[in-house]
Amino acid sequence: MTALESWLHEQNRAGRDLYLMLDIDGQMDTRAALLDEQGVARYRNLYAGTAANALAQAGPLLFHIDSIHDPAIQSLLRAPERNWGWLASASHVELDALAAHWRERVMTGERPTLAVYRAHDNRVLGRALAHLQPQQYAELLGPMASVCYWYDGQWRVADNPDPGAHPVPADPPWLQTPTPELIYANVLFDNARRYLVGQHTEALIRLAEQLDVDDWLWGQIQRTHLWGWQAPEQVHFLLTQSLQMPGYLPPKSWLPKPEEEPSAHFERVYQQVLYWQGEARL
Repeated sequence: MTALESWLHEQNRAGRDLYLMLDIDGQMDTRAALLDEQGVARYRNLYAGTAANALAQAGPLLFHIDSIHDPAIQSLLRAPERNWGWLASASHVELDALAAHWRERVMTGERPTLAVYRAHDNRVLGRALAHLQPQQYAELLGPMASVCYWYDGQWRVADNPDPGAHPVPADPPWLQTPTPELIYANVLFDNARRYLVGQHTEALIRLAEQLDVDDWLWGQIQRTHLWGWQAPEQVHFLLTQSLQMPGYLPPKSWLPKPEEEPSAHFERVYQQVLYWQGEARL
């Protein structure tokens, strides 16, 4: 019996409900199948209603699943290397309560330095749980009793020692998990590409007539790193505005000034764009 099979057997024996955290990057067919099979009442979009609402169409979904034997779910379990997310269990917990718990954790920091924490990515969850002490699991997992996830080439299980409502710590220990910069850049690139393909198709087609889309996007991702624009609304702003610019690049007036903090830099550029659009005064 595999670790996954053993975990599923144990959750069934304990009478727990099963949940699927789906990272929809590269899983659009599965997403469509699950939405059709599970119905609107059985899932929640974790970015909806958060500061990352603009990215909600490309954001993670939390499903309360009826059966592990659903064909769409079985296709995921047969291909864990696709890094589609993870499974969880809980006892008598409302889906809205679980969604609220994770919405508090997928967004980190305060304006203007908000950022997305990809807790829905099994690799991110795996690194966090490997970094945390077991007694710290409860603050991350909240009402979830147990999770099963693919990490470092195998199925792994983490049991929550104290399932229930837990506030986000002032200094969340999972945010101190070392994250290789290249992994972060690749995740951001994949998210951005899928969002633009889905939401700005025509603009991307026009860009592709002149430039290599992937080269252009990598340049933009590098720019967000150099400028310190890491919050989702900042990345979204740079990408969508650049698609409208001559040469598909931000103008020189957008360059950071000497000693200008990233938050002040973004606010200056944002107000400048509002002024151009006739929505604000400089």
